[in-house]
Amino acid sequence: MFTEQFFDLLLNFGADWIVKSVTTNLEASEVEIFVEYFGSAPIYDYAPQRRWRHLDTMQFQTFINCRLPRVKLENGQVKTLSPPWADKHDRHSYLFESAVISLLKATRNQTQTAKLMRCSFDLVNRILHSATVRGLARREAGTVFENVSIDEKSFRKGHSYASVLSEAETGCVLEVVEGRTKKASETLLEKAFSEEQRKAVKTISMDLWQAFIGAAREKLPQAQIVHDKFHLIKYLSEAIDKVRRREVKEHIELKESRYALLKNKENLTEKQRIKFAEIRAANFEVSRAWEARETFREVFENASVEESHLIFLEWFEAVKASGIKEVIKVAEMFSNHLSGVLNAMTSSLSNAMAERLNGKIQLLKSIGRGYRKFENFRSAILFFYGQLDLFPLNSQ
Repeated sequence: MFTEQFFDLLLNFGADWIVKSVTTNLEASEVEIFVEYFGSAPIYDYAPQRRWRHLDTMQFQTFINCRLPRVKLENGQVKTLSPPWADKHDRHSYLFESAVISLLKATRNQTQTAKLMRCSFDLVNRILHSATVRGLARREAGTVFENVSIDEKSFRKGHSYASVLSEAETGCVLEVVEGRTKKASETLLEKAFSEEQRKAVKTISMDLWQAFIGAAREKLPQAQIVHDKFHLIKYLSEAIDKVRRREVKEHIELKESRYALLKNKENLTEKQRIKFAEIRAANFEVSRAWEARETFREVFENASVEESHLIFLEWFEAVKASGIKEVIKVAEMFSNHLSGVLNAMTSSLSNAMAERLNGKIQLLKSIGRGYRKFENFRSAILFFYGQLDLFPLNSQ
């Protein structure tokens, strides 16, 4: 059926290794390939026979079997020779691992990958973890990341969070740690960067979460903190909704108006446009809250921090004069974090890529039906979005 010469040619393990025999189990649809060492190293003895899962041969699951030779070193120690087809600790070949990695990248789903590769979920999970470790180890220690973003992501029901550090322009995930405390955030920056890399960071984009701010000041003292435009606008949108919920008790016109007020004008449906026009004409407090947000939305990308400061003060005074407590509270919060807000008003940098990444991570959670263990969540994020060199070197 399958011949030794056929597999010798396909496997091409080199002159030191030869396929001695092949057996086929038609009932189990399995092929067993038996390989022997024929190199020049002086053999002390042989290790017990081991079996490695390889790529399928047609519809047959294929396994490589070998008793690896052991040689005696000059210091008297005995060493087992490493095979050219697999890592010494694994029970699958490099090519099988590469196929699993490729399929994982295509499906984003460990269960489906295991099913298609006809192997266990645990094996796929181990490969994902080991490929991630390998990829992180291959990152160049001297790589400079000038602009980074830090954001949070829930990974489990309840209050279980992960902090995610990414490169601001590309969205490449640099590191993930469990929790969103100041200590967790400091650990995140320490794990992601060497001391020299930390000195090279020029800006770090984030929301107003105090733990992130404290960690950035402690570990990246030279970096500008930029409070992300997306999150600043989000705080104002939440204030609009609070005003709407308060006023809807007295004004029936505000019923079913949430999306008409919170969505961008260009994204409104015809029905929502009509609703929005009615609310604007009525001059409710929620309308003035909406105007405060839209005015703030237009004050970004200024020429200087000084110019931004003057614009912010003008906006801040107008908000205070409006008397709308929900919006005033947000404006005062911005004032308490003025440096980062002014940097956001001046800089073109933002957490835009981090927010897109957040959506990708959410999709990853949905496909994987959630993650119960943080380490699985971390490895999956870095595997799929860390732009890592994942494949084993001997995969060709």
